[in-house]
Amino acid sequence: MIDPKRPVQLPLGITLRDEARFENFIVGENGLLFNSLRQAARGQGEQYLYLWGGASHGSSHLLQSSCHEAQAFGRSSVYLPLRELIDHPPGILDNMEQLQLVCIDDLDCIAGESAWQEAVFHLFNRMREVGHTLLIAAHKAPAQLGLALPDLVSRLNWGMVFHVYPINDEAKAVALKARAAGRGFELSDEVVHYLLHHGSRDMAHLLAVLERLDHASLSAQRRITVPFVKQEMGW
Repeated sequence: MIDPKRPVQLPLGITLRDEARFENFIVGENGLLFNSLRQAARGQGEQYLYLWGGASHGSSHLLQSSCHEAQAFGRSSVYLPLRELIDHPPGILDNMEQLQLVCIDDLDCIAGESAWQEAVFHLFNRMREVGHTLLIAAHKAPAQLGLALPDLVSRLNWGMVFHVYPINDEAKAVALKARAAGRGFELSDEVVHYLLHHGSRDMAHLLAVLERLDHASLSAQRRITVPFVKQEMGW
């Protein structure tokens, strides 16, 4: 049995990223989704929400943010990235309904995994019975997941289904500047423009590059300029 007052111990040392919080998410065109998730995490909104979008559109960030928000409001929660759990028995979902918020990520991974599909289906039903909050994310809409269990597909469509829209370059620039400010340095418009037009435009990649540049600049005792970026990244 799970003690809702104690953190859930999961395989592989799965933990929440500390920076994955609502205040660090660039909303863009996702205003309704953002507000709905925040309310749900607090136990004040919908009991079930499904969100889908391409890689690095922010679904994982939003689910982890929901767990942080729930904890801030005294609610028990767990984040379950199925990509990291799929090699474990689906029985890991047993009794999870005792927690007030369950966030399931990477639902795509259970396509072709009948036992996992059954486990998610039954967890969905148990969460509904006890009135606790379930948030699910995947890269595709429910009907496009290729699930073999029709009843699960039906359940996934019961609540609000949101498409997570990618952010545009203007929003990415704001995010990069905000992350830099949070790390204690200023990022010039010239550097931001260079980052957005060289290498990958994927937001997760851009943030990883920014972290690398921050460490490199501290080590070299140099400001982050376009020449420094060229030297460090080889672009």
